[in-house]
Amino acid sequence: MRFSSRLDWALPRNPLTQMLEAKRAAGEPILDLTESNPTHAGIEYPEREIAAAFDNPRILRYEPDPAGSLAVRKLISDYYNGAAAPHRILLTASTSEAYSYLFKLLCDPGDEIVVPRPSYPLLEYLARLESINVRHYPLFYDHGWHLDPHALETAITDRTRALVLVNPNNPTGHFLKRAEWESLAAICERRGIAIVSDEVFADYAFEDDAERIGFVAGESPVPAFSLSGLSKIVGLPQMKLGWIVLGGPERDQRAAWNKLELIADTYLSVGTPVQVAAQRLLALRHDIQRRIRERLLTNLHRLRSAPDIELLRCEGGWYATLRVPRTKDWAESLLRERNVLVQPGFFYDFESDAFLILSLLTDPATFREGVSRLLDL
Repeated sequence: MRFSSRLDWALPRNPLTQMLEAKRAAGEPILDLTESNPTHAGIEYPEREIAAAFDNPRILRYEPDPAGSLAVRKLISDYYNGAAAPHRILLTASTSEAYSYLFKLLCDPGDEIVVPRPSYPLLEYLARLESINVRHYPLFYDHGWHLDPHALETAITDRTRALVLVNPNNPTGHFLKRAEWESLAAICERRGIAIVSDEVFADYAFEDDAERIGFVAGESPVPAFSLSGLSKIVGLPQMKLGWIVLGGPERDQRAAWNKLELIADTYLSVGTPVQVAAQRLLALRHDIQRRIRERLLTNLHRLRSAPDIELLRCEGGWYATLRVPRTKDWAESLLRERNVLVQPGFFYDFESDAFLILSLLTDPATFREGVSRLLDL
């Protein structure tokens, strides 16, 4: 049988994965500092309130709308304090699906998108499934992460159709700043390319910063699309409700909306139950975010107060990046010698292996013991 070349991925099990499987098969207890699923991280949820949100006979009625329920889009408009009108919001089942819609909208097979490096590797797989190519622009670190406009423009070619931002970046926690935004918006306007901004972690800033740009679609002079959803906003990835907010010139918005609505009408993937429950779920976000944020800050404080750890500055999100000496393979050594699981930098396409990524969602006792063993290595 012949399969599509879009699925021609070589996915060998790396040595770290093989070691982890062997240790778990042998029954060895592992201190996992990579947990990124809040429903597995010991976060306390208002379970009754969440279950009650679905106790509604309206979940039995199927009333499809390609853009999603207008009532839910009004709720999301309220989430943005009115900066995004309901007619600019299109619902999806997830941020991943939102990416796939936008890649269909903006790109023909063989076209390109530019994405940050380092960043979450999912983008390359999503692009490959749409038969488009990925080029990278680097984030640089010097007392904090920053985007270099010249390096970004160097990555753009005549086939580039979209610039992808992850704001704040996953895993570095870098938020886009106003000066960076003005430079890259000018580049996109000059080169005629759209902006796709993944803002799922935007509610998890660690401190205020007047220079930060959090909602790109509300600021953009060029066609722009902001993505988010319940996965991070309410810490409920299983609820499968995301969205796209359209920004930029009104004429471009109208043209993009018509085509996005056609794409969405082809799939009609957003479920009725989660749309019916959305009002009550969104109302719970403040309490759930408070609990998640307390967890993040507890573990971040542990890292900041630890001796002999080079913690790179992170402004938000759910992860921390450590820079380590290039004297060994730290991730493999930690797992082999201390039964501590962390993610090596190459998982996120760092240019060298001298970085470790830790999830700040980890249970604090596990995190504290894992960091202690890291310091003892």
